[in-house]
Amino acid sequence: MTIGKYVGLAALIGFAALSGAEMPVSAQDAKQTAVQISKRTDPEAKSHRLVLQVNTNDPATMNLALNNAQNVSQYYKDLGEKVEIEVVTFGPGLNMLREDTSPVKARIKSIAASTPGIAFRGCANTQENMTKAENKEITLIPEVSMVKSGVVRVMELQEQGWTYVRP
Repeated sequence: MTIGKYVGLAALIGFAALSGAEMPVSAQDAKQTAVQISKRTDPEAKSHRLVLQVNTNDPATMNLALNNAQNVSQYYKDLGEKVEIEVVTFGPGLNMLREDTSPVKARIKSIAASTPGIAFRGCANTQENMTKAENKEITLIPEVSMVKSGVVRVMELQEQGWTYVRP
């Protein structure tokens, strides 16, 4: 190696140490670390957007949607790329977000606290219809943001280029 390569490698290792990356042990490791660091710090990193629809009162489907959200989020985090994910519920799927009926509310609370790129949306039309049908106020978990119509929300996100998945 020439002196210039040693200086460049030393600078790269120093930058890697400052960024919290593991210290490379070879030139190949240093190059790989540099690629990982540039992906993490590149403001122009590719961005991805996913909408997951839940419209059934089925715990297995709810857990599958949460698994999908977490797996996609982790995949792009590992690549250093940005991802936005919305889990949109309507119809019987709103039970996923209800304080009194959600079989996954503890898991949603944990995901919302640890993964800010995953958002949970509930359909206000469904909530209103459930309130009338059950003759009681339908309270949703605090991690939920309401949208007027879950179906319209899914449509509008797709029109904006979001990828749609129904687990």
